[in-house]
Amino acid sequence: MIKDLKDGYSAKGYYIVKNVIKGVTNNGLSYMTVFLQDKSGIIESKKWDYDDEDLEVFKAGNIVYVDGDTIEYKDKLQIKIYSGNLIDVNSIDLTDLIPASELSGSELKNKLNSILATLKNESIKKIVLEIFKQYKDRFLTYPAAMSNHHDYLRGLMEHTVSMCEIAQSLCSHYKSLNYDLLLAGCLLHDIGKCEELSGVIGTTYTKEGSLVGHLVIGAMLVDEAAKKLNIDGEEVLLLKHLILSHHGKLEFGSPIPPLTREALILSFIDEIDAKMKALDKAFSEIEGGEFTNKLFALDGRMFYKLKSEKEEK
Repeated sequence: MIKDLKDGYSAKGYYIVKNVIKGVTNNGLSYMTVFLQDKSGIIESKKWDYDDEDLEVFKAGNIVYVDGDTIEYKDKLQIKIYSGNLIDVNSIDLTDLIPASELSGSELKNKLNSILATLKNESIKKIVLEIFKQYKDRFLTYPAAMSNHHDYLRGLMEHTVSMCEIAQSLCSHYKSLNYDLLLAGCLLHDIGKCEELSGVIGTTYTKEGSLVGHLVIGAMLVDEAAKKLNIDGEEVLLLKHLILSHHGKLEFGSPIPPLTREALILSFIDEIDAKMKALDKAFSEIEGGEFTNKLFALDGRMFYKLKSEKEEK
């Protein structure tokens, strides 16, 4: 792990290429500054006298096996790269390179399947299953965001399952809620992120994500699935409304505010789960009895971590 490296250590291992900058010394020697990443951090690295093959290997977003040593330069640790090989993303365990959900893929799949089995409305269930079939691989691995909350491997699935579990509890308390509609809203509210985000490694916004956004993409997917399955009726309209309104307010990115009971509850559930995870992330970086830094996602407030949380750890 990068956090464990020290001056003079071997730096052989697998890394993600975060960024690359080409340069030339005063003596005319070409070099690349390569920022390498694993789940413990990022380290600046140098590849001297690079060639065309190096340019193909060391591209942002690539996973590479690096042969190199750590050196200290101007009081800063960096890796001197001797060589690098491009690695197939499917041949390694990504949890060594990027942060991941504490829940395994199999745990989350089992939870998801249990939730799907509770849906009774045939039209709603068919639409949900049709969309999940289309995005199965991406939904199981994608982060839920680029930053702030659930911004890690399997984060989208963890966030979705967590929201469904909250919704199930609320439906038990508030009997007036339409269970199938609310659960389908939880299941599909962020499905558009499978198109909005570029992937698990080096996550950025896609062109569709920047120009359309995941709320509209999600509503379009419901429309497409309903037409493919020859389903019409109020459920289709209500599902689209749930997705389009789940950010709660126009200023938060929803083109329409929640106008049904289920849409209102969905927006609350999404906000609760996202903000609790943002707090978990901030609290993991401090000790009990301390305040967090100002949290942008929480109105710039600084939150206090109870001393008892330190004792529990």
